Amino acid sequence: MVMLFKSALIGVLDPLLRRPDRVQAAALCWRKGKKGKEVLLITSRDTGRWIIPKGWPIEGLDGADTAAQEAWEEAGVKPGKIKRQPLGLYHYVKRLSNGVPAPIEASVYPIEVARLANKFPECHERKRSWMSPEQAAMLVDEPELQDLLRAF
Repeated sequence: MVMLFKSALIGVLDPLLRRPDRVQAAALCWRKGKKGKEVLLITSRDTGRWIIPKGWPIEGLDGADTAAQEAWEEAGVKPGKIKRQPLGLYHYVKRLSNGVPAPIEASVYPIEVARLANKFPECHERKRSWMSPEQAAMLVDEPELQDLLRAF
């Protein structure tokens, strides 16, 4: 009886108390290489792990344009073609500036890179590298992003 009550209580209260995922727009930056598509990964500023550019919604911009803006700021990407529809999405947990973990849902927009700038807002804070989507999938931590990269 206690287990049934506990299960019912969790089933009712958990959805009410759980905060919804926060949303971000992410850029899957790519180019045509000699051996097929190549994707651009960058390092995160805090841990140095491999990620794709992403950020919070920007007022006045849709998801695709927000992703393009983040790609510029974080990787120096000058976009060619930007897909207006997301390729997919992935989830991860971000540690906010106050130390609180927040669940994030990131919509991923493919952005074909026209060129890379040498100077961009975060050029001294990140590394960037071109690689095959399969290589990129092995380097990122998030399973759903790994799947998106492999399918790309």
